[in-house]
Amino acid sequence: MLTLLNLLSAIALLVWGTHIVRTGILRVYGSQLRRILSHSVARRPQAFAAGIGVTALVQSSNATALLVTSFVAQGLMALPPALAIMLGADVGTALMARVLTLDLAWLSPLLICAGVVLFLSRKQSRAGQIGRVAIGLGLLLLALQLIVEAARPIAESNSIEALFASLTGDLLLDALVGALFAILTYSSLAAVLLTATLAGSGMISLPVAIGLVIGANVGSGVLALLSSSMQSAAGRRVALGSLLYKLLGLLLVLPLVEPLVHWMSGLGWSAANLVITFHLAYNSLRCLLMLPSVGLMARLCSLLLPERVQDNGVAKPRHLDRAALDTPSLALANAVRETLRIGDLVEQMLAHLLEVLRADSAEAAQQVRKLDDDVDALYGAVKLYLAQMPRDYLPAHDSRRWAEIIELAVNLEHAGDLIEQMAGKLDSHKRARHHFSSDGLAELTTLHGLLAGNLRLGLNVFLNGNRDNARRLLEEKQRFRQEERRLAHAHVDRLAQQVVQSIETSALHLELIADMKRLNSLFCSSAYAQLEALAPAPGDPQTQR
Repeated sequence: MLTLLNLLSAIALLVWGTHIVRTGILRVYGSQLRRILSHSVARRPQAFAAGIGVTALVQSSNATALLVTSFVAQGLMALPPALAIMLGADVGTALMARVLTLDLAWLSPLLICAGVVLFLSRKQSRAGQIGRVAIGLGLLLLALQLIVEAARPIAESNSIEALFASLTGDLLLDALVGALFAILTYSSLAAVLLTATLAGSGMISLPVAIGLVIGANVGSGVLALLSSSMQSAAGRRVALGSLLYKLLGLLLVLPLVEPLVHWMSGLGWSAANLVITFHLAYNSLRCLLMLPSVGLMARLCSLLLPERVQDNGVAKPRHLDRAALDTPSLALANAVRETLRIGDLVEQMLAHLLEVLRADSAEAAQQVRKLDDDVDALYGAVKLYLAQMPRDYLPAHDSRRWAEIIELAVNLEHAGDLIEQMAGKLDSHKRARHHFSSDGLAELTTLHGLLAGNLRLGLNVFLNGNRDNARRLLEEKQRFRQEERRLAHAHVDRLAQQVVQSIETSALHLELIADMKRLNSLFCSSAYAQLEALAPAPGDPQTQR
């Protein structure tokens, strides 16, 4: 019993090690990996190579699938290059399995010791996260050694022999078991490494090991499809195409397994080496042969998963992929895009507000109310998404970005409510049949134009973090305040001149100016966060000029 527990704990350590490495790499280099994948779409070989490189680095084809499906769902990448990247991801996983089964016993204690020192001394820095990756690699290598040691006495047990005897080399049955194990461990790499280790210890035969490896590939495709279930149809097509390619590979290799195993048995290599070599050769050959067909597969997936007609209800988030929550850099990027979408809705509300102001349009007022409902729904989704993000050991720049996103989302939600109130005031005033004077209407239109420009500039500052634009935004804020004071005084002058229209609309006119002033403050708040984040240190030469 104790020996079996030792084996299970070693398997758990293997799974945990792969998880730590994957999440650690994505936390440190997630944004760079996104950039590599998003720019590798010009040619299929380039996309294929990018998939190999990124997956070899993060040691998970599922993580690559997460990145690629989000790109396709957002319309940033076409489906054929995305499928080429996924084929490369399968080869990248096989390459890492080859590397990790080399004799690296000496490396495990070195990685763990160095990683612990880095992580504990610099938790919040990039170096600390790299230390976390080193710990994961060390644990992964240690787990492989422990599995070998625990498997030796188990392999001699009659009951265990009877258990593994049920796997008789039936490829479909073995593939099903391998797929289930990959799904349970959330890692095809862990499944393949365990299979190679068990084959090397004599617990399973070579035909069974081959079936388990092929099944682990299929299991990773099922995992990717499950992970993309919350995506749009466009995003799910990537995972579907990857799964279909793996099932097609299973069907093609099915009649070749028996002669292939017979030939491999005569090579004189160790069983573990044969399993890993087969995995690499199978994935490489399969993916290279299928690479020219990504266009056809893209059309097939589009037929199987057509885009659904969206309803006309309240807006739903498009970018908040919950599968990315464990990777802060990816989750923050998703939240940024959804927050910018809120900003676009607020800009539309401003445009409709101008229609209400100029033409007393009841339809435009209705549109403002509908858009405010959309803003509230997206704000709630972003807020909940950020609240669910794990913030333990979050690097300082990611923690600051998290605060910037939530602050802008709150400000935009307040702005939407304020614009709706302004539209309601104008709509009520219309029923009283009072109209602004030509000068008053021109003044409000001028302020509206300045307000719309500051909103766009504020969103640009939030997205790019440009210091010059942040300073320009504060200058525009001051300019708006000066213009607001001047126009308020001009309105009072018209009251002194007994302009009837100005007298009838005076209260509303001054209320709208005050509301626009509040809106302007909300739109310009992103400048302060950026200037604080980009402020040079006391010893910086810029502070001495």
